[in-house]
Amino acid sequence: MELIGSTLTATYARPKTSHFLPAISTMASSYRNPQQALAMNASANQWRTNSYLKSSISPSPFSVQRDNLDLVRAKTMFYPSNRTSLTTRYTPDDWHKSNQSNYMESESSRKSAERLRKDTIRLMQDKEQLTRRTQENSSKNIGERLNDIVFWRSELSHEIDNMVTEIAALTEVKKRLERALAETERPYQVSQECLYHREKRMSIDLVHDDVEKDLIKEVEVIKSCQERMRRHLDRAIAQLTSNRAAQHELERDMSDKVSAQRIDGRCHHLRNTSDGIGYYRGIERLDHSLSVPDSWSRFTDDNILQSQSQRAASHKLRDEIEILLSTTSNEMWNQFNSVNVAFTNRMSEIADAKNNLQTHLAKTLQEIFQTEMLIESLKKALRDKECPLKVAQTRLEERTRRPNVELCRDNPHHRLVSEVREIEDTIQKLRERLMEAENTLQILVKTKVTLEHDLSVKANSLFLDQEKCMSMRKTFPSMPRLVGYT
Repeated sequence: MELIGSTLTATYARPKTSHFLPAISTMASSYRNPQQALAMNASANQWRTNSYLKSSISPSPFSVQRDNLDLVRAKTMFYPSNRTSLTTRYTPDDWHKSNQSNYMESESSRKSAERLRKDTIRLMQDKEQLTRRTQENSSKNIGERLNDIVFWRSELSHEIDNMVTEIAALTEVKKRLERALAETERPYQVSQECLYHREKRMSIDLVHDDVEKDLIKEVEVIKSCQERMRRHLDRAIAQLTSNRAAQHELERDMSDKVSAQRIDGRCHHLRNTSDGIGYYRGIERLDHSLSVPDSWSRFTDDNILQSQSQRAASHKLRDEIEILLSTTSNEMWNQFNSVNVAFTNRMSEIADAKNNLQTHLAKTLQEIFQTEMLIESLKKALRDKECPLKVAQTRLEERTRRPNVELCRDNPHHRLVSEVREIEDTIQKLRERLMEAENTLQILVKTKVTLEHDLSVKANSLFLDQEKCMSMRKTFPSMPRLVGYT
């Protein structure tokens, strides 16, 4: 049941905290005299048990004050007449201070808003002027850039005409050098194939002999000649390629400058009222630039200087090619003859080694036959010792059945024991010899296999050198063809 003028919610619930007034716990009036509540209700602790009072031996003043205030509220909550004095949270001073605080906060907020408004207006005016100046500077820079592009276009056009004339002069010399280089491919392929065929030699015959050394040298000589010819041809080709590349670079640079002039001209005429302008979010963070003004101008200047340098080198290159063709043809012929002599000597050595291997193989086969006969003899001797051993061991076993005192260790017993040991020792020695003979036979068989393999290796090497290599070395280009004449 609720009392008149008081609800259970108002009596028991904790009072709500105001959003405009400070909490009661932070008011100075709530800390003025914490001992008054204890004086007003001296008997407030009488309802607590002794055990509870004992559990709090030395409570703090703040906890005693809080407990006593709770007891006062619990003690008087059924008396509406006491409600006003007990539940009051603030004093008039607190109320006035709260109002003054709100007034001051409102005035401070208005001043901040006014200051922000004035600063913003000034900022917008400054930025508008800055944007206009920046756009004017950008237009001026684009105009200067257009003048630079026009100048470099005229320089490029003059150099392109000079390069076209030089390319026609160098093309004729290159063709002769190409024919001479093509004639060296066949000797080079023959030498390479000889080396590849000789790589098919097996086992110990895969030796770095004089033939291989001369073949490698021949490959190196031909390759060196080719390299020098190719280097000069490459220089001629590279010269033509460089000339064409320089021409291409000049033309591409010219094309790029035409495109750049068109784009920059269009950009130079763009205004705030122009059509086709729009937002491109994040475009200022992307840097697609490949050059700076210094590297841009240096790029075109380098293209022109490179073109002039290539034109100067073309005339000198034509004189060097004539000397090269005569030198390379003589070197290749001399090395070709040297390799043929080395092949002839090596084939003679391989034939002699093959004959010697056949002789040793025949002797090894004879020794294998004799060793096999010895093994059969040893096995027969071991079988012959089985029966005497059985007889001696059987006698010993039978004599163990003699009764009582007749079981005597007499001379026959000693002799039988000695006989068994002698036979076992003989068998052991025969088995050792049999093992040695079998090992020897294995070594001989292995030697036979090695000789047969080596013999096949020698036959393979002789076939490769005589049939594969020398058959390819019967032809060689003539001297006029090596110097580029047809």
